[in-house]
Amino acid sequence: MNIRADQVAGGAFILLGILVFIIGWDLPFGRLSAPGAGMLPKLMAGLMIALAAGIAINGQRGEKLSEIPWSDWPHAALIILISGIATVLYTTLGFIITMTLLVFSLLVIVERRRLWAAATYAVLLTLFAYVLFGTALKAPLERGLLWF
Repeated sequence: MNIRADQVAGGAFILLGILVFIIGWDLPFGRLSAPGAGMLPKLMAGLMIALAAGIAINGQRGEKLSEIPWSDWPHAALIILISGIATVLYTTLGFIITMTLLVFSLLVIVERRRLWAAATYAVLLTLFAYVLFGTALKAPLERGLLWF
């Protein structure tokens, strides 16, 4: 059986979109003039399912799953581990501290970048994201124990 990587990826994202629909089923959709809390997740899940179906259907010419080299799995596992730790710490430490540590850890541990460059980039990127989402878009970002 010649299962293609794009077919597996498309199927996985279709399942993820269905899971988002199930989890957000109780959230009100609202109207276009007054969107509810469930509008964005449901629209994004629907878009993700549609695009994933396109990838799965067009994936017949893609690379075979059995021919993909899996030698880079420790790199991927490290990214998932660091992201999982950041997710657990997010409500305790807050947006700014968690995101700064996340970006810094990914750059230093995973990508092997220099400390000062990684720290500068992590701080500037987090502050930009905080100003954009927290201030301009007024998204409710987690403040954490230190209140920032």
